[in-house]
Amino acid sequence: MHELRNPFKGRDGYRCFGCCPDNPLGLGMIFRLEGEQVLCDYEPKPEHAGFDNVLHGGIQATMHDEIASWFVFAVLGTAGFTKDMAVRYLSPVYLSKGKLRIIARLVEKTERDALMRCELYDGAGTLCSEADVRYLTVPPHIAQRKFQYPGKDAFKPLS
Repeated sequence: MHELRNPFKGRDGYRCFGCCPDNPLGLGMIFRLEGEQVLCDYEPKPEHAGFDNVLHGGIQATMHDEIASWFVFAVLGTAGFTKDMAVRYLSPVYLSKGKLRIIARLVEKTERDALMRCELYDGAGTLCSEADVRYLTVPPHIAQRKFQYPGKDAFKPLS
């Protein structure tokens, strides 16, 4: 497993709620590549709770959406945007159970879109939520022009 580079870090205007390490209100998610999966281990914060000690469902949905986008960047080698997302909440995510693990993998890819399955596990290893996230993808040259996509190589794992 190798941590992916974040080529957006330091760019003017980069304030992504999901992955910007310099956004004090954001999640600051950091991603790794393991085979054909993207993973994130995340220490939940009390300020992201809905009910006391339970991770807010909107935060979970954000995590699913964010890891799917990083899958598109780092594995598929392009960019795009969320076309639709279906989240299934299976069990409460208790903050007291420790570090979460979020995993994204490809289910299907067509010329114009990609479907990723994302899973969120609590610190005890229980699958708490899952999402099918469909991205409309664009060719890399359009991703570079319209979304400032830096190219797949910019995400290569840190040594």
